[in-house]
Amino acid sequence: MIALITVNWSASRASGGAGGILTVVFHNGRAYDHPGVPYAMFEALLLAESKGVFYNQHIRGRYN
Repeated sequence: MIALITVNWSASRASGGAGGILTVVFHNGRAYDHPGVPYAMFEALLLAESKGVFYNQHIRGRYN
């Protein structure tokens, strides 16, 4: 089970990672799993000034 944490990101309400899978839950309720995301990438997402920009540039479409 993936523990989700609340994030300060206008498009997403929660994200979490376990076993190399990053899960992002958007405000519309849709959840997307991104397998193979390194933990360091998840940490970088959490620390990014703009999580939406980071997600779109470094994760979306790269880890499916």
